[in-house]
Amino acid sequence: MALPPQLKSIQHHLRTAQEHEKRDPVVAYYCRLYAMQTGMKLDSKSPECRKFLVKLMDQLETMKKELSDNESVTQEVVGNAHIENYALKMFLYADNEDRSGRFHKNMIKSFYTASLLLDVLCVFGELSEENVQHRKYARWKATYIHNCLKNGETPLSGPIAMEGEAYDDDFGYEAGTSSMPYQPPASSQGPGPAGGTGTMPHANFNNIQIPPGAHAPANTPAELPPPTDHVKPVPAPRGMPTVDPSLLNASQEGDIRLTAEDYTRAQKYCKYAGSALQYEDVGTAIQNLQKALKLLTTGKE
Repeated sequence: MALPPQLKSIQHHLRTAQEHEKRDPVVAYYCRLYAMQTGMKLDSKSPECRKFLVKLMDQLETMKKELSDNESVTQEVVGNAHIENYALKMFLYADNEDRSGRFHKNMIKSFYTASLLLDVLCVFGELSEENVQHRKYARWKATYIHNCLKNGETPLSGPIAMEGEAYDDDFGYEAGTSSMPYQPPASSQGPGPAGGTGTMPHANFNNIQIPPGAHAPANTPAELPPPTDHVKPVPAPRGMPTVDPSLLNASQEGDIRLTAEDYTRAQKYCKYAGSALQYEDVGTAIQNLQKALKLLTTGKE
């Protein structure tokens, strides 16, 4: 069924859902859920939009039944962690390629897909300020590099001041032309390699500790053949966090009274760890499990 023109702004979220139908149904489910919720706000009254959205709702109900044994769908906190981890893996892959001066369609799409999945996080509530900045930067970078390559220009690698850019329809993003200065968190300053002169968040993403140089997820879109040997990316080794010896035989200290919020936060760290292990990201899993243990044994983070 064709997408009504009034709902054009959700077309790329639906396309992302379609691309992930088999390789990650959880991503596909939440992309469609975001598209449905956004579509309802855009136009739920005109006959063509109503018909389209009802069909989308039916599709979501079918997917929900098929994924009824998947915690990422049945438990919101797990779903949130799954989508956020996936989006930030995409972001880091594209950022590593960008900082190394490797510009290609695959990294452009990874930047843009990351921005779409950060949109999707809105189904779980308001985005953190960090993720708002990541989304803005990823979308702008995808636009900027796409336009440079299209015009035969060499993009500047790494973080740079954001000027207005607009995609044409062959890539799909349309943006205004006003200047959008990017202000990354002050805690992550430092020049990027390969000519980058600005700053860029690269380690601490909304309590999910992902080390710089983390590998791209196995289902990063592959639109181009592998690069030739002389430019083949060499993944940076992932640093393994040191395990705090005091947590190895952890038990609760004294008369500690944990609040309901403490239990919720500890559960969230455990879910983040479980989601990280889906990507074989042991470092992230260890860090989040240590946070949960510390909170449960000391009542402090």
